[in-house]
Amino acid sequence: MGFFNLSVYTKRAILGGVLAAVFTGLGTFLLGNLSGYEAKQLIESSLPGVNTFFNTVVLASATILALLLTLMSISSASKSKLKEEHYIYVLKIARLVTIVFITSITSFLLLNLPITESDDVPNNWFRYIYYISIALASLHCGAIIAVVMMLYSTIGNIIKIVGLKEADHPLAMSDKEKQDSD
Repeated sequence: MGFFNLSVYTKRAILGGVLAAVFTGLGTFLLGNLSGYEAKQLIESSLPGVNTFFNTVVLASATILALLLTLMSISSASKSKLKEEHYIYVLKIARLVTIVFITSITSFLLLNLPITESDDVPNNWFRYIYYISIALASLHCGAIIAVVMMLYSTIGNIIKIVGLKEADHPLAMSDKEKQDSD
């Protein structure tokens, strides 16, 4: 399935995530070329903030997974019947947020290695470690923003279908489709 076969909501979320990742990563590259010593100092000063960020992403991801369960109970308990596309979209959100959860924990653990205190690491490696840590944080920033945008779209659709009773919503089953499914 190519990018052009994705729903408008998914394309919008991916675009928002990519823009956020590029925007947050761009600041790093504006610093210019760093020496190994400068990068080591930047790692030491930025690591607490990066670690806090990854902790936040892990907690947000776990919370979003729990909220998806609530969303599923609301979806299934409503009098309005939802099309299969709704559940596929929720599955996409769950898949993406699970990936973000796992990679955030892994990144957090990797970045907590006491690399700056080791005498065996060549000084020029710190530049690469610094750029990798910032790239990881930028990618995760974009990914969590994409997840939140996807979740927002899903919640908006649920509100329109269940709360506002929009029977002609593209994700709501028509009366004929409801009869055919029973």
